[in-house]
Amino acid sequence: RPHSRPRHAGVHTMLPLLLLLLPAAHGIDQLGYRPALTTEPPLGGVTTGSTFVVDQPRCVFNDYGNAVIWLVVALDQAASSFNNTQRPGTSETAFQRFPDPVRAYMTLNATLGSYPCPKPEGEIAVLRVGSETSCTEDVTRPSCNGPLPVPGPYRVKFLALEGSVPVAETAWSVPIMLRTAKPFSSTSTAGSGHSADMIAITTILSILFAILLAGLVAMLFFWGSDSCGGSSTFSKPESVTVRRYNTHHVYDQPAARL
Repeated sequence: RPHSRPRHAGVHTMLPLLLLLLPAAHGIDQLGYRPALTTEPPLGGVTTGSTFVVDQPRCVFNDYGNAVIWLVVALDQAASSFNNTQRPGTSETAFQRFPDPVRAYMTLNATLGSYPCPKPEGEIAVLRVGSETSCTEDVTRPSCNGPLPVPGPYRVKFLALEGSVPVAETAWSVPIMLRTAKPFSSTSTAGSGHSADMIAITTILSILFAILLAGLVAMLFFWGSDSCGGSSTFSKPESVTVRRYNTHHVYDQPAARL
């Protein structure tokens, strides 16, 4: 009997805590959609040194018209430990603190109206992750879609929140790597054979071009010389020898005056 009172008091104390934890303990809907890099034909640069492009989640959250849909960007090793109850717009999910100490941040929030279903004909329905540069250091915009700071790998998923309560989420994407510049040493070593071949071909072509050019110049020179010499030889006999001979012949012959 004496020990029964504290036990009942403890139960009454824990009841409010259980009620507070109930929304967090409620399982959210797991959707079968998995985000992926876009395959839209007109797009170039699906991955760059600081961005990548994924398809929008069209026709995925149709049952959650009152929710706000967030994109969660996480380092590959941190995706499995991401807590869905973390709220966007806080220091725990701020881009400015990513990737250390924050290992996953929330960005690109949109309502269902931003993802109409079905997709209108001819519309490119994609999201470029990492495209904003103006808010990179702005701590008042923790949901900044800033340039990705490391090559990766990254994983992303979409999370739907009603207020601050998560109601549905997609699966995580496969790991996504950004483009990185190849080291100069590895490039030169790998392409040394091709470089030697190109140098040899270029040298041969240069020599052939020089020979051709020299032949063309010589041909033009000889043509010019022949043309000038023939003109002077032809005009000189006609103007001096032939005309003077005809004049003498006309005035010296008696028959010509008759």
